[in-house]
Amino acid sequence: MGGGQGSVLLFHGISANKKIMSYMARGFAEQGLRVYVPDLPGHGRTPGPFSPARAEQCGGSLVHELLSRAVIDANRTILVGHSMGGAIAERIAARVPVAGLIAISPAPMRAAHGLTAEKLLFSDPPELPAHSLVMAGSLELESMRGNAADLVAARKDATTSYVEIRGATHVSVLFSSDAMRSAQEWAARVLNLPPPAALPSHRPLIGALAGLMGIMLIAGPFLREVLGKRSEENPAAEKGVGVPRLLLEFATGSVLSVFLLRYWNPLKAIGLFQGDYLASVVLLLGALLIALHWSAVRKAFTNSSRHLLAAGFAGIVLLLLTTAWCDLTFYEAWLTRAKWMRFPFLLIVFFPYLLAEETLLGPMQPGKRGRRLALAFTLRLITWGAMMGGVLFLHNGEILMGLLAGYLALFNIAQRRGMDLVRTETGSAAAAALFGAILLAGFCLVIFPLT
Repeated sequence: MGGGQGSVLLFHGISANKKIMSYMARGFAEQGLRVYVPDLPGHGRTPGPFSPARAEQCGGSLVHELLSRAVIDANRTILVGHSMGGAIAERIAARVPVAGLIAISPAPMRAAHGLTAEKLLFSDPPELPAHSLVMAGSLELESMRGNAADLVAARKDATTSYVEIRGATHVSVLFSSDAMRSAQEWAARVLNLPPPAALPSHRPLIGALAGLMGIMLIAGPFLREVLGKRSEENPAAEKGVGVPRLLLEFATGSVLSVFLLRYWNPLKAIGLFQGDYLASVVLLLGALLIALHWSAVRKAFTNSSRHLLAAGFAGIVLLLLTTAWCDLTFYEAWLTRAKWMRFPFLLIVFFPYLLAEETLLGPMQPGKRGRRLALAFTLRLITWGAMMGGVLFLHNGEILMGLLAGYLALFNIAQRRGMDLVRTETGSAAAAALFGAILLAGFCLVIFPLT
């Protein structure tokens, strides 16, 4: 992408891929720069295994290969990275004498500002190279902003600069016009280019989000059509567990699961970077809940064969439609062969928990659906809180549970609403759980890198 006034190598962050960097890539291309945007190992279309060290190794190998073939000129090349990619760009630039560096919300490499050593992707930070711009969003955690500012403060060099982007979060900074303009001006200064004249348009992003909203809007009528004739539940035949007991069981089960994972992760072999942690918590908690309420859970399969088939078909169609749209627009979400091979296993892992949750919430009752939905979100928030407690107090290092909190929240809202619709239309807890498990398995395979 771009022309021949210089080159930019753009490295994405963890759980991201090259497509989400498109706005930044187009901004540099507007300056006549040639832009290279690789997918790091285990991300996007690039096969695993992923680890931060291997991602850095592959990024460095790409730079050396381009230099050795004279595809790029070190004196006319800027390394740019976001989050983990920002740390990788800095580490490569410390070894390879390139023209400049732009680190956008770089992943911290020092145990400072509330971060402990086990939460770091890299633990041996190099000195920030000369001609470096470091940016962070004003709405990011202080641990991110503080560590980013420290990079420039430690250098004490007039050739480096720290910029805080107002109103930007860790992800939205990638689409910030202010961040893009700062990056363009820095590239122009380092490479002696004319002042940048144009910013890239946000229309592709707006169109992508509008398309996702459209998919959400048609999901309801689609589910009602596929699931067929409405099936009424008898609330007297299936009663949910009392709320105090339900909260206590989920809290106790979540804490026990997280504590056990401090010493043993049963799903490590699944090969999802920190996604194995989420899957293991869900598996252990689901197994415990089913053991406590086996008789009630077993009834969920009564006369459910037709509903299970319909819910499974609907879940797969919506998964394919959503991932295809994201893949075509702003994020490489289409599942690769390696990810599809993990899909059945994850489906089996997630189904017991969702089946127990759906059974214990009880049937959909007129006038009480809002209360039921609030309870469902509360139960999931308890489990997420226990996982974050493990990160903060047990020092298990599973930082993605926090970094992906916003995505997890949005997904849970959409998934839970879909499950409620399936339950309303079919009267089957098993059908709703299968539908939810399909979406959750697909979401995890889209978000978590392959190891």
